Order: sequence, then structure tokens, then C-alpha cells
Amino acid sequence: MTPIATRFHSEMRIDIYSDVICPWCYLGDRRFAEALQRVGIDAGVVRYRAFQLDPTATREPSDLRRALEAKYGPGSFDSMTHRLTALGEDAGIDYRFDLALRVSTADAHRVIAWAATQPPGQRPIVERLFHAYFTDGSNIADHDVLTSLAAQAGYDDEAVASMLSSGGFTAEVAADLASARESGISGVPAFVINDQFLISGAQDTETFVRLLSRILEREPGTAPA
Repeated sequence: MTPIATRFHSEMRIDIYSDVICPWCYLGDRRFAEALQRVGIDAGVVRYRAFQLDPTATREPSDLRRALEAKYGPGSFDSMTHRLTALGEDAGIDYRFDLALRVSTADAHRVIAWAATQPPGQRPIVERLFHAYFTDGSNIADHDVLTSLAAQAGYDDEAVASMLSSGGFTAEVAADLASARESGISGVPAFVINDQFLISGAQDTETFVRLLSRILEREPGTAPA
């Protein structure tokens, strides 16, 4: 396929609504990133927006299996995670659901929102948070853990720690959650292009490529400058 980067316009914007405890979001993010590269769209146009699958979870970790089976019924944990584990292998993701915890993602989303204002951008910390949660079994609600993960991803650890302790970017996260509700987004991942086109779910890479290509063909803003 001929890259469409030559037709890319700086006005393009892609908002990805996701939650870092969402396994489909992790899988969808990997596939979407590959699709962007194949279609020729600069990943710099992507903005990660907050969504909370489990807004009642707290910073104190609890058992994920118990929480899911209380919600979906006995045996649901194994049936839900078995397929995802296999799909993750194909995408280079090592899902360790036996290690994953039930925790709040409110502060993790604050770090992601803050990262949008930093030179590395958001993707490094998003990828690090996904890996920490799903492979390492980290408590991503703990401020020390979040600070360490941000430092590993190339951000200033002192700046992250200061932001977390001050309550910074709480309003930005709340605005994202409100935006999702107003847009009728009830499930993630959700990929919104130029506030006009919505791609829902962790589509396979080929589907993402096909849909992105169609959008680029329809959008007048992608015409050569």
C-alpha cells in the first residue's frame, strides 16, 4: 500500500478513549499503532483520553478474579481471560491475569493527561502502564509505582511526583470522562477521528488499516497542502 502520509494534514486529530486496566484497550492500542504506521499517519496526532471501566475501585488493591466473578458469574474470569491470553501472544503481549489487581485508574489517567504536556508525549507512559499492569502485576494506583514507571518511560520523576501529590490534572481527567459520556461512548477502546468518525473495539490490524484509509479518502483535510 502506498503510504498516505503525503496526504496527511496537521489538522487531523485522533482521540483514543481507553483504560489501562482494559485488556482489549491494550490489544487495540498495539494493533492501532501498527495500522497507523502502515497507513502512514504520524502517531503524534493521537491523544489518549481517560475512561474508567471500574470507577468504584480504590487505590487499595483487591482480588481481580473475585471482582469479575461477582459481576459476571462463576467461571467468567477464566473464560474471559483465556481468549485474550492467546490474542495477546499474537500481538506480543504477555497477559498475566493471575497477577493483575483490581485498583483505581484515576491517578494513572492523571499521569497520562500530564504526559500530553511533556516532550515524550503520552504513548511511552501508556505503553509502560499497560505492561506494568498486565504483565508485571503492578499496583498502578500507588503514587510511588506511578512515579517509578514514569521515570522508566523517560519522564522527570520529581515532576510526576509533584503533580500527583498536588492533585494536578484531576480536572482534565474529569473532562475526558464527561466527554465520553456526552459522546455516547460506553465501551472502550474507542477511536475518534476528527470528532467525526468512530471506530469501536480492538479491531484486527487489517480492519484498522482499511477503515483509516477510507477516512483519509473522505476527509478533505487530508488533501495535499
